[in-house]
Amino acid sequence: MVSTAVRTFARGIPWNLFLLTLGCGLFALGVKAIAIPHMLISGGVFGTALLINYMTETLSPAVWNVLLNIPIFIAGWLFVGRRFVLYSLYGLAVVSVATQYLDMTINITDPILASIAAGCICGLGLGIVLHSIGWTIISIALHKRYGISVGQFSLLYNITLFVLAFSMYNPDSMLYSLIMIFVYSKVMDYVSTIFNQRKMVLIISTQHAAIREDILTHLHRGATLLSGSGGFTGEQRPVLLTVVQNYQIRLLEELIFRHDKQAFVIIENTLNVLGKGFSCVKEYK
Repeated sequence: MVSTAVRTFARGIPWNLFLLTLGCGLFALGVKAIAIPHMLISGGVFGTALLINYMTETLSPAVWNVLLNIPIFIAGWLFVGRRFVLYSLYGLAVVSVATQYLDMTINITDPILASIAAGCICGLGLGIVLHSIGWTIISIALHKRYGISVGQFSLLYNITLFVLAFSMYNPDSMLYSLIMIFVYSKVMDYVSTIFNQRKMVLIISTQHAAIREDILTHLHRGATLLSGSGGFTGEQRPVLLTVVQNYQIRLLEELIFRHDKQAFVIIENTLNVLGKGFSCVKEYK
């Protein structure tokens, strides 16, 4: 079980600021040291800032990023919550300052390798950021106000951005940028869920009472009895539902089949489990 102290720490200001500093710093490193020298653009608002900078050669990507985020932060303040906005404002400051003043270039000559490397570093940074409270203001605001999912908005925004980029900018750079976006999306998804993945297990057995007792006693996990009936026989039989840590799955299998070798077991991956004993619920307020 996750202790109350750990939960309190995970919700606290120092931990969230640490995650934002590390994640935003890595994202800025990938952009400044690799993406900008190869004229690549990332997705989202910062990608828009990069595109404007490349096309106009006025101001810097960091300054454009701040200017583009002003109306977004106003919307966040009105529709999301001040606490969330303040965390996001800190993340914006870290990215903008690091991008503006970081004087570093990673010497990669091959544009494909540069796209992959930038995607890995930026994806790692964004994945870490997603473990904190902050950063995706416009997506959260639209979701709360109009019910538009974060994924839907991100997809539509990036499609629009790259359609414009292809029509107004160097197509080769945009294709390399697509490689970067694909890589950092995959890395970001992996990093953002790496500590949250669990196994959901459904158990159908005549020995459900003994199995439930062992789950509670030996695995120290909760269990729920669902009402079920056989599709062929119509016989009423409880279905046992439990969620366990990945490393506990072999122990669970052993105790199930120790009680009932004919048990029917379904094991599913879960991307995130919120609640007592697992992850904390993020509060966007």
